[in-house]
Amino acid sequence: MKGIILAGGLGTRLLPLTKITNKHLLPIYSKPMIYYPIETLVDAGIKDILLVTGGNHAGEFLRLLGNGHHFGLKHINYTYQEGEGGIADALKLAEHFAEGQKTVVILGDNIVEKSIKKYVDNFAGQGQGARLLIKEVEDPWRFGVAEIKNKKIISIKEKPKKPKSNYIVTGIYMYDAAVFGIAKKLKPSGRGELEITDVNNAYLKIGTLEYDILEGWWTDSGTFDSLLKANNLVAKKEMKMMKKAGQI
Repeated sequence: MKGIILAGGLGTRLLPLTKITNKHLLPIYSKPMIYYPIETLVDAGIKDILLVTGGNHAGEFLRLLGNGHHFGLKHINYTYQEGEGGIADALKLAEHFAEGQKTVVILGDNIVEKSIKKYVDNFAGQGQGARLLIKEVEDPWRFGVAEIKNKKIISIKEKPKKPKSNYIVTGIYMYDAAVFGIAKKLKPSGRGELEITDVNNAYLKIGTLEYDILEGWWTDSGTFDSLLKANNLVAKKEMKMMKKAGQI
């Protein structure tokens, strides 16, 4: 299974922090933000990774990450997204990399407390289709909201004003090779972007969408509030680990 990290975009919600650097290079406690999704994939047993980036600071990823030796990787693959076409548009750039295999896609600003390995293993045994990791949150209107009935997702709405549940689709998606054909058929949303929610709804429509509820805390880091939250959560986790190891 291959891993894809989507780390493009201009990060305008974090201006002026992102005026001279990519959002995903901002610090989360003791490490750059981009370290966390890489570590999440590596911890899940995924060693073949593609980083999709864009904007004016793409070269900084190469200077920071190099070939990925710091993470125990032999190399990291890179590709560049021109413009602001959305998550699904960025995903299309990974078709050559996937080579028909299943992929685990993670947004570069998503940070999780615990390993996702068991969910990746679930997807490995799924056969076909897609698998989403969902999480109950207090502000579902910021995300794609999953409506669940009889333990099945029956709808996904992007940033609804009146969410039908508190369960949101986190930025961790697992897809079979059909995802690239689906992405090519998408039409831009009102925001002028190809929406990942439309990809997920396409799998829902054909009946091959599964999900797991993510254990432990999860956060994105795309706003000032969520960036602060991510720093605090990671700091608390690191302090707890250091105390356990007798380092403090």
